[in-house]
Amino acid sequence: MTTLRPFIALRPSGFRHLSGIRLSGFILFLLLVTARAAPDEVIVAGYNIETYERVARLGEDGRILDKQKPEKEVDAVVRIIKDIGPDILGVCEMGPKDAFEDFKARLDQAGLGYRDFEYVDGPDPGRHLALLSRYPIISRQSMPDVSYTLNGVEQKVKRGFLDVTVRISPDYTLRLVGAHLKSKLAAPEGEALVRRNEAHLLREHVEKILGEDPSVNLLLYGDFNDTKNEPAIQEIMGVPHTPGYMADLWLQDSIGDRWTEYWKAADIYSRIDYIFVNGRLFHQIDLAKCSVYRSDYWQDASDHRPVVAAIIPAKQP
Repeated sequence: MTTLRPFIALRPSGFRHLSGIRLSGFILFLLLVTARAAPDEVIVAGYNIETYERVARLGEDGRILDKQKPEKEVDAVVRIIKDIGPDILGVCEMGPKDAFEDFKARLDQAGLGYRDFEYVDGPDPGRHLALLSRYPIISRQSMPDVSYTLNGVEQKVKRGFLDVTVRISPDYTLRLVGAHLKSKLAAPEGEALVRRNEAHLLREHVEKILGEDPSVNLLLYGDFNDTKNEPAIQEIMGVPHTPGYMADLWLQDSIGDRWTEYWKAADIYSRIDYIFVNGRLFHQIDLAKCSVYRSDYWQDASDHRPVVAAIIPAKQP
């Protein structure tokens, strides 16, 4: 959160000596100067909110593809986000655009004050990437349509990739890339191959960003649907001790648990949601304030728990 500090002491009586025009100009000057101050910290959260549908979606055969998210779950999602109070929030499994409008309105009613937004309308009709920010988005490089060839057949990255640059202050920007890789369902071998291809494309995108601007502050977040030992995650991170390496913040909750998702079908708790940062940004991370957010009512909201990073902005060259 931004803390504005006065830069000059002025007695109330002093305003009597300023004309209306001069006073307006002075107030504008005050606002411009204070707005230039970088915040003490920026809180970024990534959260899979588990199929945020507000209307049940039916297939052509009449079967329910995605059911409406119950009001109890929606309320719990909003409550958890309010508890964290992130300055920038990246979400997975956002529903169609009308659901995103509902989500934005609820967070606004909760007093969270987001002012800018990104929504990636990828090929998956029911699960999308979205981002909300208290700071202005100054560049949008999201990729809703990303293709690759698997066994001679063109495939799509179902949720695309989210990519925005946020201006935190006039001399500090933060680039955020969000992803939601292929889920684990009935055919784990085939899905692992899909995830590996999606991870390869994501890594190529990361390398392009770092190659174009080595001084960038880059944060990669999302639901990657794989554990850290798997090839997809290793490829995303890159080669250790090289300029292109994306460090895993290796988050834990308040009692030391690191899991981020409970897979009910397999009765497994695992860590599949991550925040990765490049070398420059890593040195600005306040690790003591980073976490997997622990809540007594996490299961009322989603099958995932949020991951949170705290950044202390350093002036860019």
